[in-house]
Amino acid sequence: MRCQALVHLDIKKDILWRVYLCFLGMVLLGAVVVGRSFYIQQVEGEYWRNLGNNLHLKYLPIDAERGTIYSEDGNMLSTSVPVFDVYIDFGAEGLREKNGIRFRDNLDSLSSCLAGLFKDKTPAAYKKLLQLGFKNKERYYGLKKKLSFSEYKELRDFPLVKLGKNKSGFIIEAKDKRINPYVLLANRTIGLSRNNASNVGLEQSYDSLLKGKTGQQLVRYMAGAYMPVDGGELEPENGKDIISTLDTYIQDVTESALMRMMVGNNSLHGTAIVMETATGKIKAIANLGKQNDGTYAEDLNYGIGKATEPGSIFKLATLMSLLEDKYVDIHSIVDCEGGQKNFYGLPIRDSHLGSGVITVKDAFERSSNVAFAKLADQYYHEQPSRFIDHLHKFRLDQMTGVDITASSGKPLIKKAGSKSWSKTTIPFMAHGYEELVTPLHMLMLYNAVANNGKMMKPYLVSSVREYGVEVKTIQPQVLVEKICSDQTLNQVKECLLAVVYGEHGTARKIKDSSYLIAGKTGTAVTAMNNKGYNKGNKIYQASFIGYFPAGQPKYTIAVVIQNSRESRMVYGADVSGTVFKEISDRIYGSYLSTKRYTAVSGTDSTQYNYYGAKNEFGSLFGYLNMPFTDSANTGYWRVLKLRSNTGILNTKPGSGVTGSSIPDVVGMGLKDAVYLLENMGLKVTATGRGKVIDQSLAAGTITNKAQTISLILN
Repeated sequence: MRCQALVHLDIKKDILWRVYLCFLGMVLLGAVVVGRSFYIQQVEGEYWRNLGNNLHLKYLPIDAERGTIYSEDGNMLSTSVPVFDVYIDFGAEGLREKNGIRFRDNLDSLSSCLAGLFKDKTPAAYKKLLQLGFKNKERYYGLKKKLSFSEYKELRDFPLVKLGKNKSGFIIEAKDKRINPYVLLANRTIGLSRNNASNVGLEQSYDSLLKGKTGQQLVRYMAGAYMPVDGGELEPENGKDIISTLDTYIQDVTESALMRMMVGNNSLHGTAIVMETATGKIKAIANLGKQNDGTYAEDLNYGIGKATEPGSIFKLATLMSLLEDKYVDIHSIVDCEGGQKNFYGLPIRDSHLGSGVITVKDAFERSSNVAFAKLADQYYHEQPSRFIDHLHKFRLDQMTGVDITASSGKPLIKKAGSKSWSKTTIPFMAHGYEELVTPLHMLMLYNAVANNGKMMKPYLVSSVREYGVEVKTIQPQVLVEKICSDQTLNQVKECLLAVVYGEHGTARKIKDSSYLIAGKTGTAVTAMNNKGYNKGNKIYQASFIGYFPAGQPKYTIAVVIQNSRESRMVYGADVSGTVFKEISDRIYGSYLSTKRYTAVSGTDSTQYNYYGAKNEFGSLFGYLNMPFTDSANTGYWRVLKLRSNTGILNTKPGSGVTGSSIPDVVGMGLKDAVYLLENMGLKVTATGRGKVIDQSLAAGTITNKAQTISLILN
C-alpha cells in the first residue's frame, strides 16, 4: 500500500512540474509578445506605418495634352479637346459636417439640375441615387464620364458643386479627346490617335513629338477606390504641334473631285495626290474606297500604301531610258504593225488598233504598247541590267521616303536573272506590267521632269512648334540632283505636251486654253484579288499624271482609279484625266491665275463702310452706346456709313434685287456672303481672308441655280 502511495505521489509531482513548466513557458511567451509589440510600436512604428501607407498609395499616369496637327494654311486638322469625368466623394469632411446639413439643403435643387443637364434620369431618380451614396459613404462614386466642356461649364455652377471639392465632394478629372475639326478631310493621311490600338497616318509617324511626356498623380486606396492625394501631382509636358504641308482648300478640291468621279463612275477605289513641284510638299492626298453599303470612305492609303502594275504611265520611264542611252530620239521611226504583235509567244495589243510606221513621239502621244515593247526588246533584251539601272536611278525600286508609314507600298522591280525573269519581261515592263509601284513613285518621277530633272523627296510635315514657337523646320530635300540630261528632259517634255495637245493625244479632251497641261494617260488591266485575268475578274486601273502650268510648273498631280466591268468608264483620260482637270482648274483659278474679275471702285479713305445684317448692327451700336439711324424700311441687309461717331444704315446696294439676279456682296464678311448666295442656290468658292473685295458674277446679272460664283477676300 505504502509503495502504491509513493507511486501516486511521484506521478502527482511530475504532473505539477509539467503544469508549472507550461505556465512558465506561457508567461515567457507572453512577455516576448508584449515586448515585441512594444518594440514594433515604439521603435519600428514609423517604418511600419509608412509601409502600410505605401500599400494604399500609388502613382497613376497623367496623360500630356497631345499636340495639334495644322494645315500649312493654319487650319486645325487634328486636335485635342477636353472631356471631363465626374466623381463624388460622399465621405468628404465638408459634405458631412453638421450631420450633412449642406448635402440635405442642396439635394433637391442639385437633383433637378443634373436631370436637366444629362436628361437620362428624373430628378427623383437622381435624388435617390445621391441619397444612397451619401448613406453608404461611397468615396469615389462615378457619376458621369466624358462630359463636354460646355457640360462641364454648366455643371460647375450647379448647387453644391460650386462650393468646391471639399464642401461638395465633387471631383472632376479632365482628360483629352482627339477630334478632327474637318471630320473626314485628309482623314487617312492625318490618321487616328487611339488608346487601345496602333495609331495611323501622321498621328503615328510623329507620335513621339505629339504625345509629350506623361505626368503622375499620387492616389490613395480608400473604400474600394483610388482617390487623388492633394499635392501629389507631377505635371505632364504637353506635346508639340505639327504643321503639315497640306492645304485645306486644295485638299477639299481634290477630295471633292475624286469623290464625284468615284460615285458617278461606280469605281472601286482611287487616289489623287497633289505635289508642289519645286519642293516635293504634298499639298493634298485623297484616298477613297467603296464600302459594302455602296458608299465611299478613306479606308486605306492607296496613294502611298498600295503598289500595283502602273500601265502606260510607266512608258515615261521607258522613253527616258531609251533617250538617255541615245538608242532613239523622239523623231525616230517605229513600226507599230497595226497595233498587235506576239513577243515570244505572248500577244501585246494597242488599245487603238491600226497604227503603222510612226515616230517615237507619236507612239508616246498615242500610247502604243507595241511600239514601246518593240523598242525596249530591241535594245535591252540582251542587256536587261542597263534598263534596270535606269529604273534604279529613277528610284522606282526604292521606298519613297515620305514621312508616313505604309509598309505595304514597297515597290517591286525585277532583277535580270531572277527566278521570275523571262524572255517576255522586258517588253511587258516597257509598257507598265511585271513591275509594282505606288502612285507616289510615279508622281515623283513626273514631278522630277517638271522640276527640270531634280527629284524631290515627298513630305507631309513642314515644321514643328512648341507653344507657338517654331522649334524645327523641315527643308525640302533633293533625292536626285539630275535624273537625266537636259536633252532628254526637253524631248520628254515635248512628248508629255503632245499627249494633251497633239492631234492623236490620248488626253486631248482635257486641254485648256488658259494654261498648259502636260502629262500621260494610263489604263492597266490587273487581276481582282489575284484571281487571274480571266473574264469577270478584270480590274481596269485608270491613271493620269501630269503637271501645270507646263511652261513654269507649280503643281504635279497623280490620279489613279481602279474600276470594274460594272463601271461606266475605264480609260485613263475619261476617268482620271477628268479628275485631274477639275483639280487643276480650281487650283489655277484660285492660286495661279493673274486674271481678276470685276474692277473694285475706289473708296473714300475718310469714310468707313461695312456691309452686314440689320440686327447685328443694332446690337453692335447698342453695346458701344453709339447713336445710329436706319433709313431703310424693309430688308435684312444694310450698308453702314460711319461719320463723326454716328452710324447711318441704308439698304445694301443690290439687296433689293429679287428672283435670279446676283446680289452685290462686296464688303461683306465671308459668312454673310456665303449665307446670302447659297440661299439663292449658288455654289460658292472663296480665296483669301477678311472681307469680300471682288466677285466673279457681277451684281444684278441673271443667273441659274447651281451656278458657281467665286469670291476674292482681302
